[in-house]
Amino acid sequence: MFYNPIHKRKWLIVGIVLIALNLRPSLTAVGPLISSIREDLSITNGIAGMLTTLPLIAFAVLSALAPRLGLKVGQGQAIFIGMFVLTVGILVRSIEWVTTLFIGTALIGIGVAICNVLLPSLVKQQFPDKVGLLTGIYSISLSAWAAVGSGISFPLAQRMSSGWQGSLGVWAVLGIIAMVVWIPQTTIKRKPVKIPKINIKNSPLFRSKLAWQVTIFMGMQSFMFYCLITWLPEIMQSRGMTPSTAGWMLSFMQIVGLPGTFITPVLAGRITNQRGIVLSIGILYLIGLSGMLFGSGVVWLTLCIAIIGLAQGSSVSLALTFLSLRASTATQASNLSGMAQSIGYALAAVGPILIGMLYDFTQTWTPGIVIFIGIVVIMVSAGIGAGRDKYIEEVSLAAK
Repeated sequence: MFYNPIHKRKWLIVGIVLIALNLRPSLTAVGPLISSIREDLSITNGIAGMLTTLPLIAFAVLSALAPRLGLKVGQGQAIFIGMFVLTVGILVRSIEWVTTLFIGTALIGIGVAICNVLLPSLVKQQFPDKVGLLTGIYSISLSAWAAVGSGISFPLAQRMSSGWQGSLGVWAVLGIIAMVVWIPQTTIKRKPVKIPKINIKNSPLFRSKLAWQVTIFMGMQSFMFYCLITWLPEIMQSRGMTPSTAGWMLSFMQIVGLPGTFITPVLAGRITNQRGIVLSIGILYLIGLSGMLFGSGVVWLTLCIAIIGLAQGSSVSLALTFLSLRASTATQASNLSGMAQSIGYALAAVGPILIGMLYDFTQTWTPGIVIFIGIVVIMVSAGIGAGRDKYIEEVSLAAK
């Protein structure tokens, strides 16, 4: 029997992991292939940056609407719909036309946005006593396959007759596997999760300083992540690395971050105040970025990338953990997730295209790295507030 109700929680965990495995490779695989795509389709760096910015725009628009989809059709079915759209987007993007490249990229963003928002709420509802552990498993699944996507995309393009198109399209197989395993979550009857619509004018979330701090922290760490997965290979190539080595440097950055990705949410869930974690992440980021700005040489740059990777892996999982720790209920976690990811990704969306256009104008990556340092300062400032041992509703009531 494919699905045994007795083991439904185990199947749910397996399904969550498989969904998580799909939410980053289709995005991180693009960076190492930017040069090939740009040359093949005759586009500029600024336009190439849209390959990362488009999904972020979709995240921003859809993240606030995803809870409503979950309410209307059920979270299980909504996540399945998200995976279906994501998989179709991967296939459409692999067609060698500029139009289909960007249409597919937008569909990928829509699918990922739906799953991004609803999975933290599902974890909060189904595993309220193990939020840190499950978020760690979910986060490390995201990061591990993000690293795989970065590392193998260029070698795959070299070995496949279809080049970068085949390298990007191969991820549809993983999407199909995840959909098949997730089918039981769409058919089994369960009590629907009541998630009210976010009302921007009346929602306490938009009047909560804490909710905004969580949102800004989410946005700034996303800005860093998506800029790095888009342009780090190009930055490394400008320092003398081959395209293949530069792609593996991006993969290496994400692999090094895996311990932080798993340990950070587990630690954050066991302590009452996460400010120390935020400060540690900020210090690591500043050390790595300063070293990249002023240093040179393969060994030195590899060390800097490792430090940045540890900071990045910790920050993304901490941002996801804040969505649960700062909310008192699954409903509030879902709405906070929608707000943080919608507005946060809108802030992050300007990153890849801004850095690409800045390079087109200056022909150097130094201004971009300086911007990264400024973003880290903003992220840490917001994270210190988000790390307080408070629920959003407590802060809102105290402010009245």
